[in-house]
Amino acid sequence: MDLVSGYKGMVGLVFGNENSSSNEDSYVQRLLDRISTGSLAEDRRSALIELQSVVVESRAAQLAFGAMGFPVLMGVLKDERDDVEMIRGALETIVGALTPLEQSKGKNEVQPALMNTDMLSHEAENISLLLSLLSEEDFYIRYYTLQILTALLMNSPNRLQEAILTIPRGITRLMDMLMDREVIRNEALLLLTYLTREAEEIQKIVVFEGAFEKIFSIIKEEGGSEGGVVVQDCLELLNNLLRNNTSNQILLRETMGFDGLISMLRLRGRAYSFTQQKTINLLSVLGTINLLLVGGSEADAGKDANKLTNKTVLVQKKVLDYLLLLGVENQWAPVAVRCAALRCIGDLIAGHRGNLDALASKVLGENHQVEPALNSILRIILRASSMQEFIAADHIFERFCEGNCDGQSMLASTLIPQPYSMTHASIDEDVNMSFGSMVLHGLTSSETDGDLDTCCRAASVLSYVLKDNMQCKERVLRIELESSSGALGHSEPLMHLMVKYLALASGTKHKESKSNTSGNSYIQPIILKLLVTWLSDCPPAVNYFLDLRPHLSYLLELVSDQSATVSTRGLAAILLGECVIYNKSSESGKDSYAVVDAISQKVGLTSYFLKFDEMKKSFLFSAEKSTAPSHKPLSRSAAASMAEIEDVDEQLSSDHKGEDHPILSSMFDSGFINFVKRLESEIRENIVNIYSLPKTEVAVVPADMEQKTGESDKEYIRRLKSFVEKQCSEIQDLLGRNATLAEDLVKIGGGESSYSDQRATTGSERVQTETLRRDLKEAHQRIEMLKNENTKLESEASMYQNLAGKVESDLKSLSDAYNSLEQANFQLEKEVKALRTSGSRGGGVSAVDVEAAKAEAREEALKESEGELNDLLVCLGQEQSKVDKLSSRLMELGEDVDTLLEGIGDDVGLPEGGEDDDEEDAD
Repeated sequence: MDLVSGYKGMVGLVFGNENSSSNEDSYVQRLLDRISTGSLAEDRRSALIELQSVVVESRAAQLAFGAMGFPVLMGVLKDERDDVEMIRGALETIVGALTPLEQSKGKNEVQPALMNTDMLSHEAENISLLLSLLSEEDFYIRYYTLQILTALLMNSPNRLQEAILTIPRGITRLMDMLMDREVIRNEALLLLTYLTREAEEIQKIVVFEGAFEKIFSIIKEEGGSEGGVVVQDCLELLNNLLRNNTSNQILLRETMGFDGLISMLRLRGRAYSFTQQKTINLLSVLGTINLLLVGGSEADAGKDANKLTNKTVLVQKKVLDYLLLLGVENQWAPVAVRCAALRCIGDLIAGHRGNLDALASKVLGENHQVEPALNSILRIILRASSMQEFIAADHIFERFCEGNCDGQSMLASTLIPQPYSMTHASIDEDVNMSFGSMVLHGLTSSETDGDLDTCCRAASVLSYVLKDNMQCKERVLRIELESSSGALGHSEPLMHLMVKYLALASGTKHKESKSNTSGNSYIQPIILKLLVTWLSDCPPAVNYFLDLRPHLSYLLELVSDQSATVSTRGLAAILLGECVIYNKSSESGKDSYAVVDAISQKVGLTSYFLKFDEMKKSFLFSAEKSTAPSHKPLSRSAAASMAEIEDVDEQLSSDHKGEDHPILSSMFDSGFINFVKRLESEIRENIVNIYSLPKTEVAVVPADMEQKTGESDKEYIRRLKSFVEKQCSEIQDLLGRNATLAEDLVKIGGGESSYSDQRATTGSERVQTETLRRDLKEAHQRIEMLKNENTKLESEASMYQNLAGKVESDLKSLSDAYNSLEQANFQLEKEVKALRTSGSRGGGVSAVDVEAAKAEAREEALKESEGELNDLLVCLGQEQSKVDKLSSRLMELGEDVDTLLEGIGDDVGLPEGGEDDDEEDAD
């Protein structure tokens, strides 16, 4: 009883001093004493009811019960089988002691329910006693017993599994509960589901006890895929029994068969009604089919044979028709169900010749609206709004073309150039198109609506058609499409069109990324994947690619483009490498030597090889990505939230956010990744050999050094001189290459005493330093240019300020002249008045003379003032045009014209009362 004493010590630490008892401790102790030593049955039952109540409500009571209560209640279960009420009360009290209470305040706080579970499961005799109670007739005894076992399994799974395996007929008793009343059956189903998740021995016993028959019986009773959560639990138990277990799959196939499973995929009556539970049930069924298509564990020798047999039997049972109905034809099905069905179709045909032919011959639709199933799947790829649905449908073509040369040739034979009106028709008009016409339509649709996403999806399908098939590569190489731009009737090779779209994707990348976290960063890698697949082991395609010099220049720029993703730069480097290792051209400027020289001059071999290392370290090409499971088992806990079965297009990983688009994790499968890694190794070796060897290997044959018959001495000397000059040229070329390589080695820290990781780090730093140095130089140049421009603007501003001052002084002079003229006119008016007054007083001067003198004086004054005013107005007009030009120029330079002219002319003007006097004179 050391364990019990240990728990008593824990109780003391939790509730107070070890030697003192808390109220709960003493209260629980008194109740247990009444139960164990009481003489009256009613008093013992009453104490049991009180104990049950306090244990359910108090964590302290739970902890106190665990220290001393289990021996008492287990004794009741063992010795008082005839007293049903006592057995019920004891079991219900134990359930309460194992049920966590939501009163925990801290993570480090003691959890009484966990401690009680550990203590109860510590003794194998307790498990045996509980299993024996399952044979009791009372419903509640069996129900509470199953609840206790489930609680033990949740908290101590390994200990309970080991105990059950050592108890005779332990699993048998649990299996018998599946045929019990509904509530008991459901509890037993949950318990078996937990038990069989990872315990292979228990899985075997459960299957031996007739699990398959009982599971499909319950599913049928509950209504199949239209049933409730019980159907989901049955399917989860079935998946536990079949997952990575070849023998159980064979047993199911040869006994029950797959009919019960396939029947759940038949949509009856309410084919357009998909509740949440029905969706989960269908996903579980599709998960079961996927397990059958996997075959078994990797270590199982009969895995492949079992997998092929399963695929054959499933197609014979018409499962392909049901999957096509769910994934392709039924557009009312949830996206998650359609995607799961499409993935199952891809796995069903993979590596199975008969199933490949079956899919190729399938026709979908009704009446006159029928078309090949492959065309319908291609339409999903090109037009699906859901990214997950595109990936699932794309998976089908990947599996269809893998190792299927006949299928690839069949699809490639439909790639016939169509008239411009057909190829560039609306996407809604593709119903009557052939497979090839739909692909070409998708590839060229971006010319009319800028939809690079559709072009990218079509390029992915085309890459599967071309993979490892030389005939298809050469056939597609000859395809030329009518262009929407240029001269009438101008056609453009399909490969050149793909390179053009690759460049367009680079141009639109930044615009798209403003509205989307990842932008369209998946378009360039997928188009590059097509080109890498196309050029692989195909010298004619390499020669075709290099026909246009800008193609090579653009690739060199893309490799060095720091705004591109790691995978884009790496794949561009792989494409450049293919132009070297598969280059059979002897034409100057297009041969492998010219490509290597271009890489060395424009990028640098060190920087070029670093692109491979960066790509291999990225998430897409890492070992962790390729070994990670693609789909998790759908359990009740995982499907509790509808979010688990909704289609999520962009589940960006926090570790890789902002780099490569998540779609690429599905598009770049392990086969393509391994293919790229093999290419990378071959590219390194070939480029080093080409760079370090002469263009033509000259074999010095003694016969060539001898004088030929009939050859004059002069011709012989000329031939030897030419031979020596050629060798000297090649030696100089080799010396230059070796010097460059040595310089690279020195710069990256090469040397026998340097570590390899230090060299790699130094090389990476060198590339970064060169980039920063170039950026700094450009920044200095831009600063100098801005300084010069600023100096020029300042000088212009100073000049215009001087002109403004001059204009201001001219305006002031004109204003003064005008003021003087007004004063002279005023003085003349005063003299006229004086003369008029003196004439009237003296009478010596006649009125006629006065009026004549006045008129003469006024005429003379008017002539004089008119001339001056005309001159003044001309000057004012000229100066006003200057002012307007200067004002507009000052505004362009950022000067405030109003502030500059403020106050000008305020001190100049007419004398006070001048206008009034003129008006009086006029009167």
